[in-house]
Amino acid sequence: MQYKSIVSTIIFLISTLVLNTGVAFAHCDSMEGPVVKASQVALETGNINYVLVWVRAEDEQEIKVMFDKVNKVRTLSPEAKELADMYFFETVVRVHRMGEGVGYTGLKPAGYQPEEGIEAADIAIAENSLEPIYAHLDEEQNPKIKDYFADLQSKKDYNVNDLKAGREYVEAYVHFIHYVEAVFKGESVNDINSEHKH
Repeated sequence: MQYKSIVSTIIFLISTLVLNTGVAFAHCDSMEGPVVKASQVALETGNINYVLVWVRAEDEQEIKVMFDKVNKVRTLSPEAKELADMYFFETVVRVHRMGEGVGYTGLKPAGYQPEEGIEAADIAIAENSLEPIYAHLDEEQNPKIKDYFADLQSKKDYNVNDLKAGREYVEAYVHFIHYVEAVFKGESVNDINSEHKH
């Protein structure tokens, strides 16, 4: 039966991805992270651009092909929808992390607690305020945080169909998160912009 065959294939693919795990250190691979959230909006609205901003231009085709396949499968049944959606999340996160030069290590479940710096940075973005960060760090000793935050805020209201502007926002977001995460870890300012991956 075609339905069972498709569902079995999806289960196998998800299992392969989930089992291929290691130690992760960021939250873009979390079910509550921005990449999965963007993927959810893309699937519910039918607009793939919500998620394309989170991957490199050269990786667009892979995501587009997967998006089309998933949209066909998810209409078969509630179970197929759940499995297809999860496979899409896994694929997008893997491709996003690959674009950053980081290996894919599996999706963290809902409720996953990111590192303190990442959590503070995300709360600051959500609240449009740096207070959640400065509650832990000295503002005068970390002036670049304000600069990176201002850059991020200036790019947040992009048109979802403008992939260039969307990717500029994502780049600013990742840069801000990396920087705050590194400062919370007490790393040298000279090393912060080296090879931290989100």
